[in-house]
Amino acid sequence: MDIVKRCFEAARAQPGRIVLPEGHDPRIAAAARQLADDGLAQPILLGKADRITAAASEAGVSLTGIETFDPAESDRLGTYADRYRAGRSLKESIALRMVKKPLFFGGMMVACGDADTLVAGVANATATVIQAGVLTVGYGPGIETASSFFLMLVPTPGGGAERPFIFADCAVNVQPTAEQLADIAIASAGSAASLLEDPPRTAMLSFSTRGSASHADAEKVTAALQLVRKRNPSLLIDGEFQADSAIVPAVAAKKVADGSPVAGQANVLVFPDLDAGNIAYKLTQYLAGAKAIGPFLQGFAHPISDLSRGASVDDIVATSAICLAQAGKDG
Repeated sequence: MDIVKRCFEAARAQPGRIVLPEGHDPRIAAAARQLADDGLAQPILLGKADRITAAASEAGVSLTGIETFDPAESDRLGTYADRYRAGRSLKESIALRMVKKPLFFGGMMVACGDADTLVAGVANATATVIQAGVLTVGYGPGIETASSFFLMLVPTPGGGAERPFIFADCAVNVQPTAEQLADIAIASAGSAASLLEDPPRTAMLSFSTRGSASHADAEKVTAALQLVRKRNPSLLIDGEFQADSAIVPAVAAKKVADGSPVAGQANVLVFPDLDAGNIAYKLTQYLAGAKAIGPFLQGFAHPISDLSRGASVDDIVATSAICLAQAGKDG
């Protein structure tokens, strides 16, 4: 069974509560209907009641059995505002104004345990979804950087099972520092652990393998590697590696003579910057015929994710199922 099907089955086995803050979009209404009808989730739509009803009507779906909330009218508003203010020097009126926004209300639902995950982005920019996530759900332990990953399913010679990889960061951080790269690597290993069947083996990628070239960019990668090893010694992580050293055993045997638990068998690839990550996933997708699923956000205390503005109903359902599977694994 491929990884996406496994995520669907995991979500179906334990349907979680997913909050969809963009309830005014017909695609979101249709996806909520499908999630409910397929037994994948208990969807929650946020927005003004009349706009949610209009979206469902346009999509040609019923809202029967689907929870809907208007954040501005919810009896949870005060509780969420108080929680949002905790540890911040905010007036109550400002907290209330923020939490009335569907993205923030949805984030507070996840933070307070009233929903398992949040998926948004068809009507909000990625930066806005990330900001809401940081201010409500917050970062995971020890993480201070939001990032993204793609789940890449790469065909194998002879038509065998697709080989799954986590590619990061391909959508958020343009020029990450060593500290941010360390956060991305730790978050990516966590994402792999929640989705892949095999243990995460994380490669920190560069144009250099173990000092074969000297440059500040390669040194940034090695500095990030040392930070990860200091912060999380149990992770299977190594570098700096060129891409072939990371994923091809024969090349790794030549270039990494002292051996490595990661070289040649990495399934998590951490790129040094957004140029490398974005280019790599698109080349892999279009030249190798790989499936590129995502991007998904990572680094948060609970799984949340972004959607492209052009996401289809099927995209929304698949993203939701994967986030729900991650939430179930984390739980």
